[in-house]
Amino acid sequence: MSEAAAARTIAFQGQPGAYSDLACRRVFPAMTTLPCAVFEDAFAAVREGRAALAMIPIENSVAGRVADIHHLLPASGLFIVGEWFLPIRHQLMAPRGAKLTDIKTVESHVHALGQCRRIIRKLGIKPIVAADTAGSARDVAERGDKSVAAIASKLAAEIYGLDIIAEDVEDETHNTTRFVILAREANLAKQGSGPLVTTFVFRVRNLPAALYKALGGFATNGVNMTKLESYMVDGEFFATQFYADVDGHPDDRGLAFALEELKFFSREFRLVGVYPGHPFRATFSGNGD
Repeated sequence: MSEAAAARTIAFQGQPGAYSDLACRRVFPAMTTLPCAVFEDAFAAVREGRAALAMIPIENSVAGRVADIHHLLPASGLFIVGEWFLPIRHQLMAPRGAKLTDIKTVESHVHALGQCRRIIRKLGIKPIVAADTAGSARDVAERGDKSVAAIASKLAAEIYGLDIIAEDVEDETHNTTRFVILAREANLAKQGSGPLVTTFVFRVRNLPAALYKALGGFATNGVNMTKLESYMVDGEFFATQFYADVDGHPDDRGLAFALEELKFFSREFRLVGVYPGHPFRATFSGNGD
């Protein structure tokens, strides 16, 4: 792939038509999307220069955090340069000409099936877990069995030539996935350029109440922490790393003091990104209270 082509390419994990593919096309319609089998492949595509960016789901309002991403992302060596919140609208799709009354089974990712329990129960059809949403759409299209449906995105129905036989079948209308946009270079957003998010990872020193002391500066300096996740490092129960999102820029007075205090009580600290907060954040309940 030429350098020019790579500069116009964005990587994602999944099959063509996945919600990650849809998010890439929504945010960067001029770029070519590059499907990757696993998250590590998407990270590698950016590191190795085959793609300029990667779009990775990090959490969902119904299913919670995306498994493994919080320890894979910091280890990737990439930086977050943006975020996007995508409302998830599941479609029930089947081969051309199929009707709702024909459907006996439905295939999709376990989370998608779990997010569409009502229609599955209403239709009395059997859910079958597949590796991913777009892959299930592709498989249903290839088999052509009108008794088998898939739950996936509108984009997947278009790509694989399936009929949407029931629209927007998700149980919860608030179903939303947060994606982060990754790049090789940090490209930190400028202070004062609007609402910003700072993401970092850290490991506290082995001291009594170290985590409490490390985080105290955020409260005393009025910094809003919107996410704090912990996970084991290298499978060791007592080697814990933390992943955090906070509002603001590291040079803001309050956040600068809070980070200084955090670093004093931490043995490792790495800035993962400083980037514009997506407008969807303004809809969070409790914001500004």
